[in-house]
Amino acid sequence: MPSVIYTQKGHIARIVLNRPEAGNAINQPMAQGLSEICGQINRDDDVYVVVVTGAGDSFCIGSELEPGKYRPAAALAAIDRPVIAAIDGGAVGEGLELALGCDIRLASSRARFGLPQVARGLIPMDGGTQRLPRIVGRGKALELLLTAATINAQEALEIGLVSRVLPPEKLTDEAEALAEGIAAKGPIALRYLKEVVNKGMDMTLEQGLRLEADLYFLLHTTSDRTEGIRAFLEKRKPHFKGE
Repeated sequence: MPSVIYTQKGHIARIVLNRPEAGNAINQPMAQGLSEICGQINRDDDVYVVVVTGAGDSFCIGSELEPGKYRPAAALAAIDRPVIAAIDGGAVGEGLELALGCDIRLASSRARFGLPQVARGLIPMDGGTQRLPRIVGRGKALELLLTAATINAQEALEIGLVSRVLPPEKLTDEAEALAEGIAAKGPIALRYLKEVVNKGMDMTLEQGLRLEADLYFLLHTTSDRTEGIRAFLEKRKPHFKGE
């Protein structure tokens, strides 16, 4: 079986980390496969939303990679479509860095999270030190990083690391429902929204507002914008084509 399973149904792509016997720890074939899949998604205009999960009882419990050679979380973060992580079981080390590279994180009640690298005399090297503070704030991020603590799903919800905690048996259905709801929106607008929020985080307010305005006016040149207005006036669901 491949270490990464990629499928697509409609406008939703699904990535499954598939080394359940190893807790889906990232090895070289998985890292390479993830990188190739992420590049493929960015070239496929028919993909509107991506869902990332892990096979078995874990999302991903770490890495077996040679330090610095591969950056799978960076590959996930570079996807220009909305990416949802459905996290069941452990998301530890590289696993949490993968989740941080996604845009929305849903967790089962048995999920756990941590970046324990400092306990081994190391630091995270796939975005953990940069993405975690941007999501949960500097103080809480430093506490988690410096103590190498592992937290449960409820604690992750309280600090904003995940947006929902669900019973394990409902996690997949909720992730699919969320993906379907997002995929029903205008695909160009979805990409622009992700771009303006992510880039705006590293800009001044004035620069971010300018980027927002630029992308807003660009959307006025698309057929999807016309279809959205027509569908609203005709009281029906829009049929977006990504054009």
